[in-house]
Amino acid sequence: MQIAVLTFDGFNEFDSFVAAAILNRLHAAGWAAHITAPTPRVTSMNGVTVDRQKPLEFAAEADAVIIGSGIRTRDHAADPALLAQIALDPERQLIGAQCSGTLLLAKLGLIGTLPACTDLTTKPWVIEAGIDVLDAPFVAHGNVATAGGCLASQYLAAWIIARLAGPRAAEDALHYVAPVGEKRAYVARAMAVVRPYLPVAAVAR
Repeated sequence: MQIAVLTFDGFNEFDSFVAAAILNRLHAAGWAAHITAPTPRVTSMNGVTVDRQKPLEFAAEADAVIIGSGIRTRDHAADPALLAQIALDPERQLIGAQCSGTLLLAKLGLIGTLPACTDLTTKPWVIEAGIDVLDAPFVAHGNVATAGGCLASQYLAAWIIARLAGPRAAEDALHYVAPVGEKRAYVARAMAVVRPYLPVAAVAR
């Protein structure tokens, strides 16, 4: 599985790095999560500069896509040229958005009239875009999911893994990153958030 983690200038490190790290726990099974950006280098909200692993066009061919957030997301969402470069297909791909990434998802027309999750700072902008915002960390409608709050990136990663490799694989990936002494409770709580949004076939795996 190839996953594009969309990462723009001003990005939030939690959204891009935590999700990518959890997804890459399945590297031995052929999975790869790539920092995907419109420019060769992007700098985070805290001044961390990284080289992209894939260009933005890669998102169109990936099996799954996560749209991260950042302090410049409103600018990105108001840039028609940038939005035109993001070609996603919820019929074929799993698509997730984190915090202000939900605003980008709304501008791309991939949420429609469905309720979504986002962070508290972005909430007014998402509402302004015509989306009902839930007071919840995670929600999924079919192949499109949204999450709110920096640490909710674990839910997006777990959802993608559970959908494409089964809940047991998601539990194993979460178990690896969970704090020592809290692993069982951590995994149980995370999966309790994600499991209601898994198809019956995925839950049975």
